[in-house]
Amino acid sequence: MANRHLSRSIVTQSLFEWDFNKKSAKEAMDIFERNASEFATGTGDLAFMENLMKNVVAKKKDLDVIIEKAAPDWPIDKISIIDRNILRIGLYELLFADRKEVPPKVAINEAIELAKTFGGDTSGKFVNGVLGAVYKEMGEPGKDETSKRKRHPDIPDDQAPIEKLGGAVVFGKDGDDIYLALVHDVFGHWTLSKGHFEEGEEDIAGIKRVIKDELGLNINVKEELGNNAYIAFDPEKGKIKKQVHYYLAESKFEEIKLKESGGLDDVRWFKLADILDLNFYNDILPTITKAINILLGDTKDAK
Repeated sequence: MANRHLSRSIVTQSLFEWDFNKKSAKEAMDIFERNASEFATGTGDLAFMENLMKNVVAKKKDLDVIIEKAAPDWPIDKISIIDRNILRIGLYELLFADRKEVPPKVAINEAIELAKTFGGDTSGKFVNGVLGAVYKEMGEPGKDETSKRKRHPDIPDDQAPIEKLGGAVVFGKDGDDIYLALVHDVFGHWTLSKGHFEEGEEDIAGIKRVIKDELGLNINVKEELGNNAYIAFDPEKGKIKKQVHYYLAESKFEEIKLKESGGLDDVRWFKLADILDLNFYNDILPTITKAINILLGDTKDAK
């Protein structure tokens, strides 16, 4: 069941980011889909993760009431963000999941291991105490075992190690028409090609390598479009700060060859006029909009 622990770790990461940034329920699923496409390619457990994420968000109010009743000395807003979201996962699985799929003891033990991995020194005991109190009220049904997982130190967000990524709005020209090269992920969204920079790699060289590797295109980087930074949890590395730097880049309008990836399933050129009809992630739209405005401005200037 190692995949299930990884799946719960990704849901924990996504709930943390959603709660920390005070996002909406719709944005919660966007966050989850982005994290799952990056961390869970090839796991074959997407349905389990998506259902867990969706149901925890949907039942947040009910779960929070139960948490406060089980831990009366701890108002929900006084519990650390990571601990309260691990409690939400544990309580949802304990109370609402199919017991044949997730026995109560497994739900509790998995939550405790998540707390030990991602929380502070006392997180495991706290989560154990709250879920244990609810478990006793249920009559302590079922027994199971779980293995210990790697524990990561709890560090402030500003001290989290940085992972640098680069992405690009790639455009090409065919006569008077301008096209954008977009990739499609397994969650049904069109998005931008991106990848990790190598250690010590300069941005421009990194962007050229990333796009060549994923799309098979040689590009000329025009200008920086901005960046997006967010705190995430890697099941192996712990808390990390991801910085994605986006650029506007030009390529010849030629055939695109998508690199095989568990998270992506298509790549196409789109005319600018057709872009508005596509399904994008909310955090990608400002970058694409800026790129389009630049391209349309250049077109007007040329006339």
